[in-house]
Parts: sequence; structure tokens; C-alpha cells
Amino acid sequence: MAVTFNDTRMRDRIQLVFSLGIFALVALLPAIVRNEYWQGVLIVSMYFAMLAAAWNLLAGYTGQFSLAPAAFGMIGAYVTGLLSYHFNAPPLVGIPAAVVVSAAIGFGLGRIVLRLRGPYLALTTLSFAEICRLVISNSIEITRGDLGLSVPGIFDHRLTWYYVMLGVLVVIQLGLYFLLRAPAGLYLRAIRDDEIAAASRGVKIVLWKTNAFTLSAAISGLAGALYGHFAQFVSPELGLLSQTGIIVSMVVIGGLATLPGPIGGAFLVYVASEFLRDFGGYQLIVFALLVIIFARFFREGLWGFFRRAIERTGRRPAPAPSAAE
Repeated sequence: MAVTFNDTRMRDRIQLVFSLGIFALVALLPAIVRNEYWQGVLIVSMYFAMLAAAWNLLAGYTGQFSLAPAAFGMIGAYVTGLLSYHFNAPPLVGIPAAVVVSAAIGFGLGRIVLRLRGPYLALTTLSFAEICRLVISNSIEITRGDLGLSVPGIFDHRLTWYYVMLGVLVVIQLGLYFLLRAPAGLYLRAIRDDEIAAASRGVKIVLWKTNAFTLSAAISGLAGALYGHFAQFVSPELGLLSQTGIIVSMVVIGGLATLPGPIGGAFLVYVASEFLRDFGGYQLIVFALLVIIFARFFREGLWGFFRRAIERTGRRPAPAPSAAE
């Protein structure tokens, strides 16, 4: 029997299995990658994987092209950092606060901008992201501006951080999978495919767009808070537009509107960027070209190649007719 991806539930289930396969492979990597620097690279890749998964929920599954995922990661990092710096709040307070504040800002922004479409939405979220970065950069008395802010660590051992970040990433991926299987997932996909048709069937467009925006912001805030405690330092550079560009390239190269695409794309792009670091700004040119190529010729990204390979493998040749026939 041929393997088919036409059924939505089956497609999501297969994508979840591949996602778990990626996680299993990543869990085994420390047995091979013993260098602490490269273990750190993989941990930062998990941070970007969280941001990529959050942005994919909004852009891939809801069709809302935001340019603020890095900004929400920066907000999450600064919330826990500022609570620690000014009030000596422990991470167990700072991290949940980062999620709540990011979600609240995402909800407020969503209510304002999600009646917009296309380039208007993109430009508005871009403006929001730049305003946030500039406010943090210029609020020297509160945030220390471009000097950055020290954030207390949580774990002493890098491997502990490695598996904590991996565990959080797995929980996020499972949460997104069950969300997509629920009626909410159908509403989000319906909005992406045809807003007018979805509205005519009773789907509350602005409500579900706002919900997706809020959840995406909350996941990004969580990622930023964890990254801040891992790096023990946060700065306005976390919200640079180039960071959002990297996140978008991860999703497009891995596979937009797929579960494993952003995860695999995050590891591939960030690890490759470390290898290309000696080339300076040329690495951004390389990834920009890859995004253009994938967006033009390979809309399903790397996941599309795997999907077609699975379908070809699952096909069995038709039996030869017997002599009696």
C-alpha cells in the first residue's frame, strides 16, 4: 500500500514521528560532540528552533507574516533579566513572568495589527520590533542599553542545559501537534487558506489570529528567557532584524507549515552559520540566496524532499498479470 500524505491527521502524525526522530538524534549527539563550544552551538540552535516553531505557527499555519519573532525573544530575555537585576527575582519567577509579559504584549499587538494583511502586517510588526529594540537600547538607566545586562545562570553544567533545552523543545513541539489536531488547528488552517470562506463558516477570524499571535509570542518569550539564563547575558542585539531573517530562513529552508521543518532547519542553518562564521557577512548572503531558491523552487523545503522520498519508498510495483489472464 502506498504511503500517502493527503490525509491531514496522518500527515501531522508522520511529521510528529519525524520530529521525535530528530530529537532522538539530538539527544544522542553529546556522545559524539564532546567539545563544550559545539555543545553550546547546539543549545543555541535549540533556542532558534523554539523561535522558528513559534513563527511557523503564525506564518505557516495561520498565514500571518510577522517580522517580530526575535523581538519577542528579546522581550522574554529582558523581562527575566530585569527582574533579577533590579529585584533579585529568582529564575523560577523570571521565566514564567517572561512568558506572561510576552504573551500579554503579543495579545495587545495582535488586537491592533491582525486586521491588517500582507505587507501592512509585516511592516507594522517590523516597526514594533525596531521600537522595542531602540527603547531597550536607549533606556540606559534601566536596561544598561547597548552595554547589555548580566543574567544569573541556573545550571553549572552545559550538558544539563543541553537536555533541559531539548526537553522544553520537545514539550513545545508536542503542544503544537495537539493544537493542530484540535478544532483550533482547523480554524487556523482555514484562515490561512481562505479568510473569507472561513468567516462565512463562522470562524472568528480576529479572535483566532490573536490567539495564534499570543501563543507564538509566549513561546518566543520562553525561548528568550531560557537563552538569557544560559548565556548569562542579554543585549538589544537579540532583537536585530538579522535575527528575524535567520529565523525565517530556518523555517523556509526546513519547510514552512510543517512540524519537523523549523526544527531541522534551525539546527542546519545555525550549525552551518558557525562553520561559515570566518566568512563574516557573506554567511547572510548565502542564507538569503538559499531562502530565495527554496521559496521559488522548493516551497516545501527540505521536508518536501523527505516526503517525496517516503512516498516513493512506500509505493509497491503492481503485480504482473498471470498467464491465465
